[in-house]
Amino acid sequence: MHEMDDLMTATASVSGEPLAKRLTPAGAGAAAEDGDDGYTAYVSGRVDWIRRTAYLLCGDWTSADDLAQQTIYKLYVHWAKARRAESLDAYTRVVLVREFLAERRKAWWRRTSLVAPPDLPAAAPADPERGLDLRNALTGLGPRQRATVVLRYYCDLSVAETAAVLGCSEGNVKSQTARALATLRGSLEDR
Repeated sequence: MHEMDDLMTATASVSGEPLAKRLTPAGAGAAAEDGDDGYTAYVSGRVDWIRRTAYLLCGDWTSADDLAQQTIYKLYVHWAKARRAESLDAYTRVVLVREFLAERRKAWWRRTSLVAPPDLPAAAPADPERGLDLRNALTGLGPRQRATVVLRYYCDLSVAETAAVLGCSEGNVKSQTARALATLRGSLEDR
């Protein structure tokens, strides 16, 4: 159990409170009764991937850490179901994206407006030697468009797989992708 405590401390939020202290008794019991050390091994090996994907969705590391922590928490609570999934990475990706979209639907998110994420520089003209900075361009996309682009091009999912993760039709994925790419092209041409 010490490995679990170390992992939870390593994935602590910005506030410094370890995730293990925030687990509900029901959630803590579900994984503890399982007795499966596979959770610790899986999360230890995939925490960087979870954080990078969360960063691409959120656009800043603070929100990405919170999203990754919430995903790891959900995975912990539902570990018995998750470990029976055909692909554990796919299950984790679904949890991550759905948590991201659910968070963006909350009222506080709609009232909050960030001009530029604090850890990204303001958009600068494209430097041919540095290449295009897609991170800045991604911040101009809406949550569903950003999720679609990240799933399709970073996670390399097909249209059908992306539709399954987002819980929408394949046509919706295609239209969101087309709109997102048009927005990205427009913002990159402006630079």
